[in-house]
Amino acid sequence: MSQSPANTPTNIKAEREAGRVTIDWSDGHRSEFDAFELRLQCPCAFCQGEAGRPGWLDTNPTLTPEQTQLVDMHLIGSYAIAPTWGDGHDTGYYTFDALRASCPCEICAANPAESI
Repeated sequence: MSQSPANTPTNIKAEREAGRVTIDWSDGHRSEFDAFELRLQCPCAFCQGEAGRPGWLDTNPTLTPEQTQLVDMHLIGSYAIAPTWGDGHDTGYYTFDALRASCPCEICAANPAESI
């Protein structure tokens, strides 16, 4: 899987108690993701839907603290991370390209086309 060199992380820190994931990118940029917001972005088929069918997140669910509690995280090859949430959900592979494109910092939010 090919990704932009700027979208290559040099450090990934999962702060479980703080509910935050911090990624330092090879171009010097830093992204800090709130666990609640990451859970809302879960890219798995159950959450986002597939084959034209809506996903669970399309129903605007009220997420419980357990569903947004980051309990573990694994690297998937050299292209993604897979968090495990407090409710056991662990099928979402968040690609580095997608994470960089959704960086919530003020600079990226103001210039989304320039964040990748």
